[in-house]
Amino acid sequence: MRIAVNTRFLLPGKLEGLGWYTHELMRRMVAQHPEDDFLFLFDRPYDPCFVYGSNVIPLVLFPPARHPFLWYAWFEWAVPKALKQYAADVFFSPDSFLSLRARIPTVMTVHDLIPLQHPEQVPWWSRDYYRYFFPGFMRRAEHLVAVSTYTRQQIVDLSGIPAEKISVVYNGCREGFHPLPEQEKRAVRAQYAGGSDYFFYTGAIHPRKNIPRLIRAFDAFREETGASFRLLLAGRMAWQTGAVREAYENARHRSDIHFLGYVPEDQLQRLMAAAWALVYVSLGEGFGLPVLEAMHSETAVICAATTALPEVADEAALLVDPCLEVEICAAMVRIFQDDALRQRLIARGRLQRAKFDWDVAAQQVYQLITRQCL
Repeated sequence: MRIAVNTRFLLPGKLEGLGWYTHELMRRMVAQHPEDDFLFLFDRPYDPCFVYGSNVIPLVLFPPARHPFLWYAWFEWAVPKALKQYAADVFFSPDSFLSLRARIPTVMTVHDLIPLQHPEQVPWWSRDYYRYFFPGFMRRAEHLVAVSTYTRQQIVDLSGIPAEKISVVYNGCREGFHPLPEQEKRAVRAQYAGGSDYFFYTGAIHPRKNIPRLIRAFDAFREETGASFRLLLAGRMAWQTGAVREAYENARHRSDIHFLGYVPEDQLQRLMAAAWALVYVSLGEGFGLPVLEAMHSETAVICAATTALPEVADEAALLVDPCLEVEICAAMVRIFQDDALRQRLIARGRLQRAKFDWDVAAQQVYQLITRQCL
């Protein structure tokens, strides 16, 4: 079988959510199924490290697809042409975009419905494209993969697509997230936090991630406890960051709030494992990978009690209303003052994390892809 895959987010040194999802699934799928050919469709020169086996045929299709006009040209002209030219049997798109003009069975992963539910939380230049094309993408696909039960129900509720057309396949945690010995934790704290304990956030900085409330909650935590904690935020500044900058400038303890920018993978893993707790109070998530990464790092978790996050965290986190800074602050105070609670959350995380596995996910997605060709 020849399986074509949209791999445009496999970017060397720049893997973020969609890129990691593509990487973790496809490197396993390629290894698990040497009998199949995998046609990887890139939109720019690729790194050979993403050609996972001799059964991968990498293709670079013009134009680079990073703007609505170019998205359309790439998906509706370049992709169908390549699918036909290379006789693909099925097309898998892991990033919620597909080709409406493609004439072969298509499976698409839907990570969340934020562009439809909260268009104000996506860049202005892409809103019209999402509003017009995203519902059509979901209807066009022969089958949809949802990364959580929450996301599956959102698809049903917002689009009317029957539930039987949607399968839930959970994400896993990428390799490298694991506990650190205390000596190495001290080294991380010395390098990034002046030797102090710290709360940690990882992810892009944009409105949906709720960073202004996190900053104000941390400021309140410092006022209430007097603890010499710091707040470290790892991730690139994305869009609409004015409120983040304002919250930072108004924080009494802004000297202890550090924006680290995009952090290399090996350093991100160390930062996660050395944190006192991950604080992830996003306003909307289709899954919430940092919560799972914290569990594998044996780091306690505070996260929002909304969208898909409770499904991932279950009882292995302190759940808070992300719109109430007083609740976020109270959870930080609790996890600072009650180490027995923190250790209980870590222990529950060891059990909860076993529910999420990339090897299982790759097998399940492969079955859904190949089923379309029967």
